[in-house]
Amino acid sequence: MKGLLIRFTVTGIAVLLASQIIPGITVESLPAGLAAVVLLALLNALVRPFLYLLSLPFIVLTLGLFMVVINALLLQLVAFLVKGFVVEGFWPSVWGAALISVVSSLLNVWVSDEGRMEIVVHRSKPPRMVN
Repeated sequence: MKGLLIRFTVTGIAVLLASQIIPGITVESLPAGLAAVVLLALLNALVRPFLYLLSLPFIVLTLGLFMVVINALLLQLVAFLVKGFVVEGFWPSVWGAALISVVSSLLNVWVSDEGRMEIVVHRSKPPRMVN
């Protein structure tokens, strides 16, 4: 449960950053921002894998770029459903989805499923001596 809350926080940071950087994405109030984050996280967890599976041929054909389009459409859906979270057009949603994906991926690298920070260290083995 703690890991889920941390992932919601990571998504929230990514959405806040996107609303500050990308022109055309605005969060008008704190409750609207929180609702957008929760709804986007739920859609990403429940609906996005199914959409990826259905559009797998397009994803392969475009070398993965269609995944950004799916994320942008989910961001547009969140903007449609949450009053106070505004995405003005398709291109701001594409850039916002790309930024949210990159920031979320980078922040989630350091967070485990239990909610702890993880640093992975690979120690090399000493070379084998062959006679």
